[in-house]
Parts: sequence; structure tokens; C-alpha cells
Amino acid sequence: MQFAKRLQPLQTNVFADMDQAKAKAKASGQDIIDLSLGSSDLQASEHVLAAIRESVSDKSTHGYLLFHGTQAFRQAAADWYTERFGVPVDPETEVLPLIGSQEGTAHLPLAVLNPGDFALLLDPGYPSHAGGVYLASGQIYPMPLLAENSFLPVFEEIPTPVLSQARMMMLSYPHNPTTAIAPLSFFQEAVAFCRQHDLVLVHDFPYADLVFVEDSGETPHPKSEIQNPKLIAPSILQADPDKEVSIEFFTFSKSYNMGGFRIGYAIGNAQLIRALRQVKAAVDFNQYRGILNGAIAALRGPQDSVHNSVEIFRQRRDAFINALHRIGWQVPTPAATMYIWAKLPEAWANDSVKFCTQLVEKTGVAASPGAGFGKAGEGYVRFALVHEPAILERAVDRMAGFLR
Repeated sequence: MQFAKRLQPLQTNVFADMDQAKAKAKASGQDIIDLSLGSSDLQASEHVLAAIRESVSDKSTHGYLLFHGTQAFRQAAADWYTERFGVPVDPETEVLPLIGSQEGTAHLPLAVLNPGDFALLLDPGYPSHAGGVYLASGQIYPMPLLAENSFLPVFEEIPTPVLSQARMMMLSYPHNPTTAIAPLSFFQEAVAFCRQHDLVLVHDFPYADLVFVEDSGETPHPKSEIQNPKLIAPSILQADPDKEVSIEFFTFSKSYNMGGFRIGYAIGNAQLIRALRQVKAAVDFNQYRGILNGAIAALRGPQDSVHNSVEIFRQRRDAFINALHRIGWQVPTPAATMYIWAKLPEAWANDSVKFCTQLVEKTGVAASPGAGFGKAGEGYVRFALVHEPAILERAVDRMAGFLR
């Protein structure tokens, strides 16, 4: 049996590889503390769950849901976005519901790239960004993210021959896995660059709320840009308010702890929204209407749960960082996201996969190797803060013996 060549680059995946290593360690008797996957352990809010429960008993919600049936959700998303970022949005032409933002980042290349076209992706970056390009038979040019550049790409380093074949650029800040934040001035530079080179500018924005910079003691961008808290993690459309080249993907997985509900949406350029909608129409309809009703409740209801989640992850971040420092592993305190991006000790600097597989084998602590996020991620490891502080500290205690 023969398969399409586009499947070749999809043979390995950082999460699938670690899942296999975790299963092997568990089978050998290890008690697993899983810090490898950014799946929140927190619960969705009661008013969100109530909206979904109420929908279940309404038989009118049980059928297929086509685009025009999502109008209430699209209006709620447009209203939330305009209130948050001050950019008007047309819910009819500039908003598209998605089965998680990953659906958008994976399917958009099918609407933008022809076989052989380049996509400019962050390295390291989220694996599904590359997967979507491979499925579209595109080529990837990795833009290295280095600590000395605050984990921001340097556009001037992109070769001219690559730019001549490039059709899209994918960004994502606050960034997974490096935890970096991009200032609005960087997004303005990116928009200008994409206009100049006729590129579609894609921004994956799952960590819009998970930002701690206001009291972390770190200032990753000028103070003038963080006086307005809405600009701590700016939207790409604040740099492109007319939506000339940009589309942005949002998810309910992180801010509202609804990862398993698979609900997200895109906001942006009307032509891009229409093109993505065409791809979506060939693949699926929409989620169950009750899920959208829960998402509307999340956007329009009280935001206390969002603030509480941010505070919980801040406490976990501080507990984990302090524990690492106690064992002599000096790691910077991240300003955003639910992750720790740690530079590996010298002995492991060139083999993050070996570090992670041996770590879970010998201690039961599972982490994600930096190399799994791209070549520039080698020498790092990512920990997800998806347990209470006591468990995170226990994980560090186990790692202390392993490192010795």
C-alpha cells in the first residue's frame, strides 16, 4: 500500500514520542508526574457548564450546525475582541468558528500555499504549525528564536530566494515553548514586512490572558508599551487594524480551561476568513451548538475564572522556579504562558530527547524535549505547570537526584 509523500514529515511528533516514553516508564512501575503536555488541569466555570447542560435537553441543538447558525457566537467573539483590543470586527465576514485554534493553523496553509511555496515559521514553534504546511505540500523556512534576540525572529536574515517563494508567515506570542512576549512594535514591524513581501500574516494567540509581566520584575519590552494592560500581550490586528494581511486564531483551551471542548475561532482579513471557511466546509460542519452556547457564556459572562487561573499559574510558576533554583538549576522566571523553558545543564546540552526519555525512565517526571519544537529548541526542555505547587516541587526533588 502506498501513501502520499506529504505524510513523510509527520512520522514523529514530540507529544506522541513522549507519550510512548511515559507509557514505558509507567509499565516499569514509575509513578508519573506528567509535565510534558500543556493541558490545563483546571475546571471550566460553572456558568459555562450550565449553559452546555441546558443545551443538552434542547432537541433543537442536536442537529448539524452550519455557518449561519453560529451567528450568536460570532457576534460574541467580535464584541469581546473589540472591547479587549479596540479594533472593530464584522461578525459576518471577519469571524469564523473553529474546532480549536489548531484546526485553523493546520487548515489555513491549504487555502494559502501551492505545492512548493514557503511558509516562514518560528523555530522552535508549536508542532501543528509545521504539520499544516506539510499537509499543503509546502516548504518550511525556520526563523530561529534565540535568547539574545528575546526569542523574536530577525526578518532581515530571511534569504531573498526564500522570500520570493514565500506566501505566509506564522507567529505566536506569548510564545510556546519559549514563553517570550512580543511587543506591539514588533508586530508593527511584522505587518510592514508582510505587506512589503505580499505575505499572509498568521498569529496564533492561545495565551492572550496567561501573562504575569506586570509584577514579575521583568520588562521584555519598553514600559511605554505596557502601561495599557491590554498591550501586554497585543493582538496582531492592533498593528493591522484594517486587516490588510492578517488573521489571528483564538482558543478557549487556556483562558477558559475548555481544552477538551475543542472550541476556538479566527478573526481577521475577510478574504482569508472566506478562504478558510471554504476549506472548513469541505472537512466538517461545526461543533455541537451547546458547546458554542458555553463559549458565548464564557465570553459574555464574568471573567473571574480567567483571573483566578492566571493567579494559579503564577503561583505554580513561582513554586517551580524557586525549587529549581534551590537545586542549582538557574532558569529565568517566565513572563507568560503555563510553561517553563529551561536551558539544559551542559552535560545534556546537545540531546534534549535523551534527557527527557531518561528523566521519565528514572524519575517518572515527564517533560518535553526542546528539539521536538524545532532545531533551535535543542539544548532546552519545556515543563508544563499543570499540577499543584506541592506536586511540582516533588518533581523537582526527583530531578535533583537525577541531575546529580
